[in-house]
Parts: sequence; structure tokens; C-alpha cells
Amino acid sequence: MTERTAHPTRAAQAAPHQPDPATAPAPSPAPPPAPVLHPVGRLRLDWPRSFADRLTAPLPGVRALARLAREGAVRPRPEGLRDIPLLPFEPGPLPPAGPDTLAITWAGHASWVLRMGGLTVLTDPVWSRRIFGTPARLTPVGVRWEDLPRIDAVVISHNHFDHLDAPTLKRLPRHTPVFVPAGLGRWFVRRRFSRVTELDWWEAAELDGVRFDFVPAHHWSKRTLLDTCRSLWGGWVLTDRSGRRVHFAGDTGYGRWFAEIGRRYPGIDLALLPIGAYDPRWWLSDVHTDPEEAVRAHQDLGARRMAPMHWATFVLSSEPVLEPLTRVRTAWEQAGLRREDLWDLPVGGSRVLVP
Repeated sequence: MTERTAHPTRAAQAAPHQPDPATAPAPSPAPPPAPVLHPVGRLRLDWPRSFADRLTAPLPGVRALARLAREGAVRPRPEGLRDIPLLPFEPGPLPPAGPDTLAITWAGHASWVLRMGGLTVLTDPVWSRRIFGTPARLTPVGVRWEDLPRIDAVVISHNHFDHLDAPTLKRLPRHTPVFVPAGLGRWFVRRRFSRVTELDWWEAAELDGVRFDFVPAHHWSKRTLLDTCRSLWGGWVLTDRSGRRVHFAGDTGYGRWFAEIGRRYPGIDLALLPIGAYDPRWWLSDVHTDPEEAVRAHQDLGARRMAPMHWATFVLSSEPVLEPLTRVRTAWEQAGLRREDLWDLPVGGSRVLVP
């Protein structure tokens, strides 16, 4: 192979062109540094006492709480509950999935059975019929616990009861690798989990060829009266050996982090994004995306496909129970996106992406 150097023309040699600062394009941002891989089972004792400085919006104050109590807008009206029998629930057998297959099954709410790179990963597993502070499930769990394959790993987005369910986690072998936000490791150690990996935003660990990156979300954390924002919150980007990539957003409002995640992790094949628990907006817009915002988040991520979640399972807010699905379908169509790239699964439904 020979190498040739292009010589500048005489005009170019004469005087370098000085661009007008007012019209010159802004320089492209430098690519972010690759996160250092931390070992599986890595815990830290020196996390900050509070992660409140990570909040992207202030938490509700006394006036907001008083307004919520006065309006009582925390549950759908009776007419909004009439469609409960129409909520999509179609459980089926888990599809076969080899090491080169990406397969997802929606168990309900933010709980997915995700198989990629030869691993079976559970996201925010909640198999309980009821969680603290809410009525019982609207739909059964989409996959019976007895029908699950061996669980190779669990990822947790934050510590709210509808995402961190102690009775479900108690069913797991204590040697199951668990990936959790910063500050949440002690909760698992107290329950004798032996392979707990705590990560900060933009940190990563790798298990059997699958990379687990913890990424920001627009949310917060609280489990008791005394632990507000004592642990972090976020989502996960999982990448297998072949470069297939899934973003699990956990629980989040809409904001700037989606575009940044898309910049740092290009080529996301599938985004698992929340579309429910959004009304009233004055109360929930900072922490829960509505369906239209979820579609915008999908576009910000640059993801190829989107699977909606965080609806049709628990009553957490006041929108009619079937509205998230109808609105996300409308928003998807209005955005001009391909219908086959919206994986709007029923609870218990599965989709497979093969090479």
C-alpha cells in the first residue's frame, strides 16, 4: 500500500481563510470518555449522604401536597376505570433465545424478561399482586415465576416500591448478580445478596460479555420517611458482544438526559420507555413522561425501536387506564415513525430480534 499526501493549491497556500466567527459552525462536542469498567460485586462505603444535587427539578413542597390533597386527583374517575377489562393481557410461552438473539417479554409495569448475549436479565422485578400504597394489580403478572429460566442478573432503577419489591427479590438465589444505583447496595447486602454491584451515573460493569452501564434519569428516590434521595436513580444501557444495545429507562420524566444518553451510546436497538402515571401533569411532569414525551425521548435517544412500559399494571395516577396506549400510538404516527418499530406489547407479550 502506498500513501500519498495531497498538496494544497496555490490559492490555499497564499493566505489561510479566516472564517467569520458569527457564521462559523460550532465545533462538534468531543466524544465522552469511555467509562471505566468496574468489577462485578463492587460496593462502596463512601457515597455522599444525599444525591439531592442530582435532581433536575425540585421535589414538591407543602403547597403542592396540599393542592393534591384538596383536588384528590390521584386515581382515575369511575369512567376511567371502565376499560380495565380491555387492558391487553396475552401471556404466552417465552420464545427461544440463543446467544445471538435479543428477546424481550413484558411481565408488567417496568418488569421485563430481557434475554441478550446469552443472559436472562430481569428489570425492576415486581411479581407481587400488591405493592405498598396502591390497589392490587389491574392485570396479572405476564410470566409465572415458575416459568422463568435461570436468572443471570437483575437491574434496579431506583428504590420506589413499584420498582424495588422485596417479596419478589426474596425469591431469587442470593448469589444472583444484582446491579443497583449508588447508595442502594446496603439494602441488598442486608438481605444477604452476595454479588451486588453499585454504580454511579456513567459507570459500567460487565458480566459474561454483556455490559451494564448506569445512566441518568429525571426522577428521585425515597422508601421511608428518612431516606429521601439517599440513593441514586437512573436507567440502564445493556450492550452485548455483537454491539446490540437496549436502553431500560426505569422511571423518568422528560429532559436533557435522553439526548446525552443517545450521544454516548449510539445505535440503541430498543428503548424501553415509560408512558403511564402522568396525570395530573402539574404534579407528575417532572418525574413521569407522558406518551408524547416518551416518543420524543425515543427520538432523542436515536433508538431504532421503542417498547412502552409503566402502564396497565398499577393505578398510580389519574389518567384513564387505557389512555396511555391510545396516546402513544397517536404520537408515534404523528411523528412519522414506522409502525413496526413500536413494540406496544400486551402484558405477557414477547418480541424477538434476530441477526
